[in-house]
Amino acid sequence: MMNKSKKIRRTNRIRYKLKRKNNLRLSLFRSNNHIYVQLIDDEKKITVISASSAEKKMRDIKSSPKEIAFKVGEIIGDRISEKKIKQKISFDRGPYLYHGRVEELAKGVRSKGIKF
Repeated sequence: MMNKSKKIRRTNRIRYKLKRKNNLRLSLFRSNNHIYVQLIDDEKKITVISASSAEKKMRDIKSSPKEIAFKVGEIIGDRISEKKIKQKISFDRGPYLYHGRVEELAKGVRSKGIKF
């Protein structure tokens, strides 16, 4: 079990590095049941696009959590492509390690041609 202060320090360390670059931020939140991802513009302080496994069309899918995370990554990748966003994107994994569902989500986004 991770101490809450360590989790906050890791999040702050990652976000500090990302916010210096002035790119759009692809931020994710992972709960026990779902995974949520948002494309955030920190200059304007708005959420540009979002996707999650709690959406109506995703709730009916019965598969492993990694496969669902990959599909959510593909959905957000499609939405970024539809909006024709050409700005650079940084991946904000927050306090989560880059493995498991987090890694699968990133692979799903990259499979749609989005580079970060």
